[in-house]
Amino acid sequence: MDILDYPLVVQSRAQRASGAGRLSVRQVEEKTRISTLFQEGCAKLRFPIVPGNHLEAVMINSAGGLTGGDAMHWDFALGEECSAQITTQACEKIYKAVPGTVATVSTHIDAGRDSYVAWLPQETILFENADLKRSLNVNLAAGARALIVESTIFGRKAFGETIGTARFSDQWRVRQKGRLLHAENFLIGPHAASSSNRPALLGGNRAVATVLLVSENCERLLEPARLIIGEQGGASAWMGKLVARLVDLDAYHLRKRLIPLLGLLNGGVELPRIWST
Repeated sequence: MDILDYPLVVQSRAQRASGAGRLSVRQVEEKTRISTLFQEGCAKLRFPIVPGNHLEAVMINSAGGLTGGDAMHWDFALGEECSAQITTQACEKIYKAVPGTVATVSTHIDAGRDSYVAWLPQETILFENADLKRSLNVNLAAGARALIVESTIFGRKAFGETIGTARFSDQWRVRQKGRLLHAENFLIGPHAASSSNRPALLGGNRAVATVLLVSENCERLLEPARLIIGEQGGASAWMGKLVARLVDLDAYHLRKRLIPLLGLLNGGVELPRIWST
């Protein structure tokens, strides 16, 4: 048999999504304005017109979700006395990963002297067999303030989704003037269902949110924050930071408390409109 008679077998490599977005802002005539902007791959940034002097940036993953082998990187820098809110166009969906692959999302934020940054992405939704490694590094200069939230949904109750197996790693590092102010390591999986059912974790709930406020006078907001959170969560304040955690049945019920809490902690600035659309 001639070699040309053999069937041709082509081993193709699955296409992976990757994206990088970088944004720096500076103050121009007492308003926060774009200084530099870079977008690559499936990472996009859009800037709605908003009242006031702050800037609002909306992150978009044009791939429509992440799976094993996908990678996203975001980098934000605020100049002195700038104010910016950073959010997402929609919930980020983390789909089933091929064994041995992991989706990665890394974010780096530098906030200059006396600036204010609100990191307000919408929920991350994990699907069965999802595998996600996420990191957030924030560097605050003297006098800089920050509001940070991350919400995670372990399967959507309205769609009847259940999560038995999934892996999720989330690492935060927040520094001010070079000193480590707040650190978190969250790790769950591969048996996410049995782990999340423990009372010390989610207690059988599907939705969880962590909120961090770094501000000089955040202690005065502690009692109002606890009233909003209620019994399904808690809050503490010390060393110039307020940390709150909330759990609930699903994203809908979580938002009923999370949105008022963020409104309380956001320094009088309205939340991005996209949170209510």
